[in-house]
Amino acid sequence: MAKTKTRPRGKGRGGRPSLLWRLLAVLALLAIVGGVWAWWSMRHWQPDRTTFPTQGALVGSADGAVDFVALKAIGADFVYIEASASAFARDPAVVKNLDAARAAGLPWGALHKYDPCQPADKQAANFVTVVPRDKKMLPPAVELEQLADHCPVPVSDAAVVSELMTFLNQIETHTGKPAVLKLGREFEKTYPIAATLDRALWLSSDRVQPDYGGRPWALWTANSGLQTSAAEQPLRWVVVQK
Repeated sequence: MAKTKTRPRGKGRGGRPSLLWRLLAVLALLAIVGGVWAWWSMRHWQPDRTTFPTQGALVGSADGAVDFVALKAIGADFVYIEASASAFARDPAVVKNLDAARAAGLPWGALHKYDPCQPADKQAANFVTVVPRDKKMLPPAVELEQLADHCPVPVSDAAVVSELMTFLNQIETHTGKPAVLKLGREFEKTYPIAATLDRALWLSSDRVQPDYGGRPWALWTANSGLQTSAAEQPLRWVVVQK
């Protein structure tokens, strides 16, 4: 009895690839090309200047060396500089970045990374020590990302908000300007402060305008990884609401 020959899987008559397999290969190639294009596009995307004419960047030591003159040349109208964090930490590049921003003629502001596990007065003292008084500086920004879930000593939600208010009052006395709340999505979900604290909001969402604050935002981190010639690493690109 003659044995029936079987074709290799994915092969048509004459050993040629079947139409289905060729189609799958084309789709896979298109997916790769599309992914590369999306990555490149995001790395170089900035919001339209006609809608958001004022744009700038947030920089810190993690961004490596930043050329502030070049940053201004590529269209930055301002820069926020990571300055202090929690009760004792400070960004290693804060002094260098502040001096460079001033020398480049870029309006600048300082950012503190708030830690709900640490006392407000100690954090405010840290910020005040790092950030000099300067009437020309932009309103101070407070990054609210860290939750109190894993504090060594439990902190209630009410205490988080109360301590935050103490911190804001102290740094606003130092700077003479109301702070901007750089509010993380999870922080707002856990401690819904946007509706109760009358401060400008700074929200973050790549490419898509954020809405989790429940009210209009003042600043938006529109691209968390903009590739530029001004820095070794991709920068966080920020726009201002008209």
